[in-house]
Amino acid sequence: MAYSIGIDSGSTATKGILLADGVITRRFLVPTPFRPATAITEAWETLREGLETTPFLTLTGYGRQLVDFADKQVTEISCHGLGARFLAPATRAVIDIGGQDSKVIQLDDDGNLCDFLMNDKCAAGTGRFLEVISRTLGTSVEQLDSITENVRPHAITSMCTVFAESEVISLRSAGVAPEAILAGVINAMARRSANFIARLSCEAPILFTGGVSHCQTFARMLETHLGMPVNTHPDAQFAGAIGAAVIGQRVRTRR
Repeated sequence: MAYSIGIDSGSTATKGILLADGVITRRFLVPTPFRPATAITEAWETLREGLETTPFLTLTGYGRQLVDFADKQVTEISCHGLGARFLAPATRAVIDIGGQDSKVIQLDDDGNLCDFLMNDKCAAGTGRFLEVISRTLGTSVEQLDSITENVRPHAITSMCTVFAESEVISLRSAGVAPEAILAGVINAMARRSANFIARLSCEAPILFTGGVSHCQTFARMLETHLGMPVNTHPDAQFAGAIGAAVIGQRVRTRR
């Protein structure tokens, strides 16, 4: 059996995938610690434990150059495109929103990379932004869907993390319901993301990946602003790691 491991060392989370003959058989997910190499090593040891042969290891993400035992290192843009096509073969565009950045990837009919945009200069519109606002209102990102279900969003004017936090506190003091504020923040993020996607004139089907893709409220609002369907997948947060594992599988097959 041919084994390939892909590890995506992100700024917020470290994700790992084991492919066995092209099938996902193990997953690994932990918050990225102060020393990301520690999580990479843990992912590698956990995913390969008990295997009869040593897997091919491909690293991607911010921390991909922090260890010296990988067989290959690949940029995250290539990996996210491949991972998206693995999860949803008809995908023509990927919107990935992680902890500290967001990116849009455009693919052709064969799944090849056509173009991409990346925003890693501003935390607004990222998982970190959503986490800060949620904490300010005494809740967590994991609870957002249940809190904001069927809630009319309140208008949010600022998308700067610092100013938005101040605005949220002011709105709460003025008596605006926290669920309406949260829905408003998600709606503002979705609108910002839709404008970001529109810069590439992306075609459907679109796959929403990254940690924020677990928020179904965000996905629905993104669909509304884009005017086209946005697909999600239970393994969407692992797209980068999946793509890395696919690359490793291809390299091993050619040998």
